[in-house]
Amino acid sequence: MSIEVKDVVKTYGDQNALNKVTFSIPPNQVVGFLGPNGAGKSTMMKIITCFIPQTQGSIKVCGLDVREDSIEVRKKVGYLPEHNPLYLDMYVKEYLHFVADLHRVENPKKRVAEMIETVGLQVEQHKKIGALSKGYRQRVGLAQAMMHNPEVLILDEPTSGLDPNQLDEIRNLIKKLGKEKTVLLSTHIMQEVEAICDRIIIVNKGEIVADNSAENIKQAAVKQVVKVEFDQPVKEGKIRSLPKVTEVINPEGNTWLIESKHQDDLRPLIAKMANENGWLVLEMQKEKESLETAFKRLTKG
Repeated sequence: MSIEVKDVVKTYGDQNALNKVTFSIPPNQVVGFLGPNGAGKSTMMKIITCFIPQTQGSIKVCGLDVREDSIEVRKKVGYLPEHNPLYLDMYVKEYLHFVADLHRVENPKKRVAEMIETVGLQVEQHKKIGALSKGYRQRVGLAQAMMHNPEVLILDEPTSGLDPNQLDEIRNLIKKLGKEKTVLLSTHIMQEVEAICDRIIIVNKGEIVADNSAENIKQAAVKQVVKVEFDQPVKEGKIRSLPKVTEVINPEGNTWLIESKHQDDLRPLIAKMANENGWLVLEMQKEKESLETAFKRLTKG
């Protein structure tokens, strides 16, 4: 395994930022690490990258313990923190050469040129970092994280501040990197997660509440939601009498959103109920559950 996390606890005073978190990630997988603000995402990433120690539990990166072999772990990990720390008075190319020297990269001139091309900094390479937009600063951060060709990439909000065109470029880059490296990334952009990630881990209040593919998480969050429009007003109580209805919403007019944990398709039951009560169904369809609504269900309350 590239990353092995077992029963990790991180305590700040009386507060548990992480509570017995356990997961493992094999090589060549892109994993989305999601959760609301304060859920423990950045704390977990800082522990994996040896910035802070865990209170309890164990973490191994490429078979190396983060406590006992922290220097060796850092050689195998590339890290882009949430708040990208850069030397704003340095020129882009100058800064990347500095990073290459820190990692003792062989043939640094060639590697810096490769990274500049990889993240699309050719036009900006002779500018001071302080003069760059936030999106280009993110690119510089990605370049430094990949400079020493690490086996594991930890990316905390890697696409923050990017415009739509830059988003596509960086997403494609991360997907490409995932074929040869292990990538753990944090983001609040659900479309990004579905586009990039092979797997999603969702944390809430320091605990894992879901660990699966995006599609499986969506299916597990709620069985089905049916949108139906009748030709006349219908009392909510009638709809709630359907099997295992958990939520009924009337967004407008005679249209209803009906959520149910019923295993079978709810639509025949709705049609039967309408027929028995003399209602005409004008429109009816199963709504596709989104990752965003699944995320909200898993992290609320």
